[in-house]
Amino acid sequence: MAIDTQARDDEGLERRAANHVPLSPLTFLEHAAKVYPQKVAVVHDDRRISYAELYERCKRLASALSRAGVGLGDTVAIMAPNVPAMLEAHYGVPMVGGVLNTINTRLDGPAIGFGLKHGNAKVLIADRDHAEVVRAALKELEAPLLVIDIVDPGGKNGHPDSMAVGELDYETFLAQGDSEFAWQLPADEWQSIALNYTSGTTGDPKGVVYHHRGAYLNAMGNALAFGLTPDTAYLWTLPMFHCNGWTYTWAVTLVGGTHVCLRQVEPARIFELIGSERVTHFCAAPIVLNMMIHSPAKPSARYAHVVEVATGGAAPPSAVIEQMEQLGFKVTHLYGLTETYGPATLCAWQRDWDGLDLGGRAGKMARQGVAMPTQQEVTVLDADTGERVPSDGATVGEIAIRGNTVMKGYLRNPQGTEEAFKDGWFRSGDLAVMHPDGYIEIKDRLKDVIISGGENISSLEVEEVLYRHPKVMEAAVVARPDEKWGETPCAFVALKPDAGAATAEEIIKWCRANLASFKCPKHVVFGELPKTSTGKIQKFLLREQAKSL
Repeated sequence: MAIDTQARDDEGLERRAANHVPLSPLTFLEHAAKVYPQKVAVVHDDRRISYAELYERCKRLASALSRAGVGLGDTVAIMAPNVPAMLEAHYGVPMVGGVLNTINTRLDGPAIGFGLKHGNAKVLIADRDHAEVVRAALKELEAPLLVIDIVDPGGKNGHPDSMAVGELDYETFLAQGDSEFAWQLPADEWQSIALNYTSGTTGDPKGVVYHHRGAYLNAMGNALAFGLTPDTAYLWTLPMFHCNGWTYTWAVTLVGGTHVCLRQVEPARIFELIGSERVTHFCAAPIVLNMMIHSPAKPSARYAHVVEVATGGAAPPSAVIEQMEQLGFKVTHLYGLTETYGPATLCAWQRDWDGLDLGGRAGKMARQGVAMPTQQEVTVLDADTGERVPSDGATVGEIAIRGNTVMKGYLRNPQGTEEAFKDGWFRSGDLAVMHPDGYIEIKDRLKDVIISGGENISSLEVEEVLYRHPKVMEAAVVARPDEKWGETPCAFVALKPDAGAATAEEIIKWCRANLASFKCPKHVVFGELPKTSTGKIQKFLLREQAKSL
């Protein structure tokens, strides 16, 4: 007999109350406060915040925002480093039905102003260290909004009233709220929870909208994939403003772990906190790992406990993975985009890789891998036909993703949303191959492929070789216009601090020994590489520089 799917309306409503509760990461904090009330939830310098206190503070924030007129669907923006207020906003804002817009702390005034206007921000919470740029952003607005200052003793402007921008400071604002505020789960788990803007390197940034269901599931997937437990001490090297900290803002709370705050990424401070707070997990872009590898503050001996590192945001050269392993860190490679709540794939470890040498293991781990546990499907499609490419490790196509942890769409941008969603897939813009074991490996961004004399050159392949040069600390390869070939590779290189001098001829000779000649850079530029706040090298700036050489 088939299961009866028909029922009277009153019976259906009664059942929904019992067996259909909207999924929301807000429940993670409520649960942690009940199970681990006295456990340390947040560490910030000498400050310790328990889960009971964190829950109370988040409810106060929600209450104070409600009294300030914030309600369902209203945007609350926050611009701050990884401090407790930033974490609290991830709970307090959605508790009142609001949408959290975390702002990249390295943006300029006009860019911030664009986001505030486009997202219709009703409130801006900002750390006083960003007072100057916040004032510039506010000048871009046509109407005033409520501004609240975060006064953090660890910041440069923690105390001077001369740096005040808002009507009141964060702690005073919280004091106006009710610690017993009766917050509600969203009526619909597809309700918006966050708004994140893309980098906007080719035009105005796009506003990526997340929902409660996606945030809940991606956080659970991260906890599973990264092995988070109640004993986890998670160090906030990754900016919380970046994809809501890849949803670890919610994932660490899910397991009742401890959030260890870090205002600024400094290798010496990272190593110090790993020891003093017994940090077990952190996430970082490959560039941050590179900083740690070459830091004079790195420990002379391995830590007594295992430190798990998840890296992503850019494809990590296998040389970087090798050197982190040599320092005693266990590296997990994740891949994703702002549009997929951060991580969409992980390079899941296989036991038969244990027998490989360090280089072999690093080569396996440098691949982007397989779908996250809570992601429905990730594949590689032919960019023209939309068909899946063969799993031969050679045929290049575009990474395509579908599942519950893909964005709702771009805010007020139906054309951009339609272009991103095609034939039931989210198209990533990343070119990759599918290996016989089902693991994906990125070959390049669509826009970063160099076409020289009709031949496609992967900038990542050239960078992989450059990173293995004994004097090279960082490298990026972009296309440079060429009258004969159309484009040729141009390498931008930063040398290790103790490397001594190097010449372009030396670097090119190294590439010729390890690459086909047409793939080798024709020009080499030495110097510091421009980066985003999340550690991505800004290739669009390098492309402009290459054109002017």
